[in-house]
Amino acid sequence: MATILHTGPDRDIATSYLTAAFKTHKQAEIARHLGVDARTVRRWVVEQSVPAHYAFGLQRLLPLELPLVGDAPFTFIDLFAGIGGIRMAFEGLGGRCVFTSEWDSYAKKTYADNFPGGHQINGDITQVAAADIPNHDVLLAGFPCQPFSIAGVSKKNALGKAHGFACETQGTLFFDVARIIEEKQPRAFLLENVKNLVSHDKGRTFDVICRTLKDELGYHIHHRVIDGAHFVPQHRERILIVGFREPVNFDFDVLPLPAKSRHTLRKILHKTDGSEPLLSWDGDRFFNHTAQQVDSKYTLTDKLWAYLQSYAEKHRAKGNGFGFGLVTPDSITRTLSARYYKDGSEILVYQGDTINPRRLTPRECARLMGFPDTFRIPVSDTRAYKQFGNSVVVDVMAYIARLMQPILEAEILEPELPLSYIPA
Repeated sequence: MATILHTGPDRDIATSYLTAAFKTHKQAEIARHLGVDARTVRRWVVEQSVPAHYAFGLQRLLPLELPLVGDAPFTFIDLFAGIGGIRMAFEGLGGRCVFTSEWDSYAKKTYADNFPGGHQINGDITQVAAADIPNHDVLLAGFPCQPFSIAGVSKKNALGKAHGFACETQGTLFFDVARIIEEKQPRAFLLENVKNLVSHDKGRTFDVICRTLKDELGYHIHHRVIDGAHFVPQHRERILIVGFREPVNFDFDVLPLPAKSRHTLRKILHKTDGSEPLLSWDGDRFFNHTAQQVDSKYTLTDKLWAYLQSYAEKHRAKGNGFGFGLVTPDSITRTLSARYYKDGSEILVYQGDTINPRRLTPRECARLMGFPDTFRIPVSDTRAYKQFGNSVVVDVMAYIARLMQPILEAEILEPELPLSYIPA
C-alpha cells in the first residue's frame, strides 16, 4: 500500500524525490504516474495550496532511474480493435494503450500474441460501462458501419424519450463510441471506416455521425478519404475522422501523401531468389525455404481456376466488370476483403502460362496491410485471411498518428514551471 504523506518529515522527503524527478521528467508525466491532475502537482510545487493528504507514496517515487508508469506522451484506448493495426501505429509514436475491446475470439488470440502483457482484452463493448473505462487522451475505433433507422426526434419527445445521439444512434456500435466520448471526454479521437460510409443511406448515416460528434459532443472534427496505395501496393480507400476536444491547428496537408506508384507487389511477395527471411514463428508454413518456393497449397486447383475463368467470361459477355484480378510483381492490387479465403479471386498471383495462379499467403497479406514480419499469425489460414481483410493499413494509421502527434504531445495546461520554483 502506498504511504500517505501529511505535513512533516515525510512531506520533506517526498519533496526531495519530486525535485529530482522534475529534473528528468515533465510535470505532466509525473502527475500521470501519481494518478493526480497536473494542476494539482503544479499548485503543490509552487505551494499555492497544501492538500490535506498527498495521493502519492514514497514507494512510487523511489525508482526514479526507471521509466515512470505514466511516462508516455499520451494514452489511448483501442475499440473494435481487431488484430491491433491502429494500436501498432500509435504505439510506434510512444503512446500507451490502457484499454482494449474486441469481441471476436480469434482476433483476440492474434491480438494477445502480438501485444502480450498489460491489460486484459475486453469483449463486447456494448456490455462495458463507459465509467469503467480508464481515462485516456485518445480514443481509437475502427467501428463497423450500421444503418441508423430511428424515428424522428419530435416523435421521441412526444413519447417522453431522450433525443440527440442517444435517440438517433441507439442500437448501433457508433452509439457506444459516442457514449464513451461523452463520459470520458478524451482530448482527441480517430475513427476509421469504409469509404462508403459517406454515401451510406443517401448520406444520412454520415450526417448523423458528424452532427453527433460536433453538435452533441462538442468536438472539432476533420475527415478525409485516404487510399492505402499511397503506402502499400493495394487500393484500399478508407475514411478517417479525426476529432479534438479543443480547437486546434490540425491540417491533413501538413504531411504530403507519398505517390501511389512507389509501391508494387514486388515489395510484399515471397522472394524465390534465396533472400526470403526465415521467420522462426512462421517456419515453412507459407514458404518452403528448402525449395525456395511458396507452398503449393496456395496454387488454385484446376477446378477452381476453370470456374473463376468461366465466371469472369460470363460477366464480360454481359458487359459487367466482375471477375478475378490477376496480378504480377509490378501490380497494385484491388482491396483485400474478408472473403479472400473463399477463392482469392480479387488478388491472384500470376505464375506463368503453364501453372495456375495462386492466392497470396497470409504472410503476404500481412505485408500488404503494412504489418511487419515480426507480427505473428497464430490462427488458421482461413481466420488469418478474414482478419487481414478486416484490418487497417498500418502505414495509413501511422500517417494519421504523425499528423496528430504534435497536438497530442503539446502541453494544454500551464507551461512547465522553472526549477527555481520548486521548493528546496
